[in-house]
Amino acid sequence: MTKIGDVSIDRNSVKIMGIMNVSPESFYKNSIKTNVKSISTYVKKLENDGADIIDIGAMSTAPYLDTIISSKIEISRLKKAINIIRHSCELPISVDTPRARVAEEALQMGADAINDVCGLKYDPEMAGIVSKHSIPVILGAFEKKPGKILTAKSLSTKRILHDSITIAQKAGIKKTNIIIDPSIGFFRKEGNNPFFTKITKTPWYCRDIEIVYNLKEITKLSFPICISLSNKSFLGKLMNLRINERLIPSLIMEVIAVINGANVIRTHNVKETALALHTLQLLN
Repeated sequence: MTKIGDVSIDRNSVKIMGIMNVSPESFYKNSIKTNVKSISTYVKKLENDGADIIDIGAMSTAPYLDTIISSKIEISRLKKAINIIRHSCELPISVDTPRARVAEEALQMGADAINDVCGLKYDPEMAGIVSKHSIPVILGAFEKKPGKILTAKSLSTKRILHDSITIAQKAGIKKTNIIIDPSIGFFRKEGNNPFFTKITKTPWYCRDIEIVYNLKEITKLSFPICISLSNKSFLGKLMNLRINERLIPSLIMEVIAVINGANVIRTHNVKETALALHTLQLLN
């Protein structure tokens, strides 16, 4: 069974991963917390609202932002945040980074998992770091060679994720330490950083909604699925909504994703997501 800290990731219940960014450049400003009091208060709120896991981001990887910072700055932000969180709540910590040096430092500080939006493909040292520490890794769908992207979007994503799974297993990462993520928002025609997959045949917002609709195709890989949908730009593009107007469509997409096989919902809207999933559970 896959576990992040003492939280089991299985098909019997859906877990909620609450997002906290210590990166001022992140797109969703309500989740940005940078000082001791705001970090401590916010993680306590996430825990009380129903989060099972905290996911910390210290560098935004949103494709449409120019946000690359040095590893030194990213590590400094994480050290501060992890120390505060450990003294503020009991939840396990996942660290959102594609860089091996940062992951190594975070794991030495006591992080329980690594969330790599690039699926071990950006930094060739990442797989070895994860394997050495024997901790879970969330493999985001990412392709360095966009020419291989197919028209059938869910099948293409499935193949890309399979490539990352192969990298993980060759590095000695146990099957029970692998979680997959179809990377909503990270397939674009163009971007300002290297952490996205370039696609040209299909509008990125169509790709994202098709993934949610056909998520059962991704479940055929037989690994737990983590998906992040809250406040995403495809919702804004399809419905002409500003970031602070996307709560209702975010929740609907999360519920559909769970119905279609998602095991972990990574979200900015923890309380609302917990209520939506509890409602779904009542119906089941």
